[in-house]
Amino acid sequence: MPLRVLIADDNPVVRAGLAALLTAQPDLTVAAEAADGREALRLARAHRPDAVLLDVRMPGVDGISALPHLAQLAPVLMLTYCREPEVVRESLLLGAGGYLVHGEFTPDQLVGAVRDVCEGRANFTASAASAVLAELRSHSSQPQRYMPQSQGGSANQPLYGLSSREAEVMDLIASGMSNQQIAATCFISEKTVKNHINRIFAKLQSTTRSEAIARWLGTARPGVTGHG
Repeated sequence: MPLRVLIADDNPVVRAGLAALLTAQPDLTVAAEAADGREALRLARAHRPDAVLLDVRMPGVDGISALPHLAQLAPVLMLTYCREPEVVRESLLLGAGGYLVHGEFTPDQLVGAVRDVCEGRANFTASAASAVLAELRSHSSQPQRYMPQSQGGSANQPLYGLSSREAEVMDLIASGMSNQQIAATCFISEKTVKNHINRIFAKLQSTTRSEAIARWLGTARPGVTGHG
C-alpha cells in the first residue's frame, strides 16, 4: 500500500503542486488536503495518514498550534517559507520530525524527506539545520537558557554526576523530545542517544523516561527508585 500523506497549506497552488508531485510516485498518495490547522486536524483524525506536510503560517489555527495534536496522529514534516530559528526550535519541541524550507530542496529531495519521516528519520534543509546548530551552540554556551535552575534541570548535574553532554541530553528529554529529535538537535546518531540515555538512567537510578524527568526536575528524591 502506498504511504498516505495529508497536505496542510493555505496556498491552493502550493497544495496542487505538492499533490501532483506526490501522486506521481508509485509508493505515495495524497489522503487529504487542508487549508488551515483546524481542518488538518479534522482530516487527520478522519483519514489517519502516514505523514503530514504542515505549513507554519496559515489563517485561523496555524501550523504551530496544530502541530502537537497532529504529531500524536502521524509523523509531521514542516514544509514552509518560514526559516526563523525560534520557529524551527519550537517545531521540533512540539513534535515535528523534520523541517523543510521552500526553495532549499529539489522535488526528489522532498519525496525522500516524506519517506524518511514516515520511517522515523529526521530531515532538514540547510537553513533549518543551521538554526538547530545555532540553538545547540547557544545552549552549550548558556545551558541555563534552556532549562532554568529554578526548574531543576542542569542544577542537578553535580548531584547525579552527569557529564555536560549527558546533562544536555537529559534537558532535551525533559523538554519532551524523542530520541530521533534529540539526535537531530545534537547532530549525533540515535544509537549514541540511546547510549547516553542508558548511562543517564543508571546515574539517576531510573528505569523510565517519566521517572528520570521527575528526578531531574527535582520532583523525586535522590536515591529513591520509583516505578512506572
